[in-house]
Amino acid sequence: MATVKVYDQNKQECGEIALASDVFEVEVRPEILNLVVRSQMAAKRAGTHMTKTRGLVSGGGVKPWKQKGTGRARAGSNRSPVWRGGAILFGPSPRDYSFKVNSKVRVLAMKMALSSHLANETLLVVKSITLPEAKTKYFANVANALGLSKALVIISAEDVTLMRSSRNIPGLTVITPERLSVLEILKHKQLVILEDALAPVQARFAKKGA
Repeated sequence: MATVKVYDQNKQECGEIALASDVFEVEVRPEILNLVVRSQMAAKRAGTHMTKTRGLVSGGGVKPWKQKGTGRARAGSNRSPVWRGGAILFGPSPRDYSFKVNSKVRVLAMKMALSSHLANETLLVVKSITLPEAKTKYFANVANALGLSKALVIISAEDVTLMRSSRNIPGLTVITPERLSVLEILKHKQLVILEDALAPVQARFAKKGA
């Protein structure tokens, strides 16, 4: 069981806390992380791309000219793909890009993502973040004190003040445990967890086997 230091919002050490080894000390396997990240990115794709087939292109129905005697190549429809404005053969059509990944694999990948931050010493546990009001400058001051550049901040519950104060700061994202994803964790260089958010994070993943 790993023990990490707890800091206040001015990055002054104010204690220590133990992290669950089955959540934060899992061996990282890149192929598992890659699978889950690809799954999450594929699910975000709209899949609404489409080209018109011969049945959708306007026109057609009348033979452009007679079969013989004109000196031109035979033509049966102005919807032919060889004609300008005609159909597209083998073009993209609407589809669902998502693919299924077993829940145990998703949970395992989440543990690996969290563990990678602990292993790389980019995990920071903060006792709490208190702002006088929802203004960007107040959160920016806290971020500067903590040395945050591109960081994911996990809070225990929806906090309007924190979320409004952080949304205009490039690279910083404030999120709750139930909205965590492997993609969100890995695309941020730093991971900040408020002390009261540790229990929900560990409870979400510790109870599920992998």
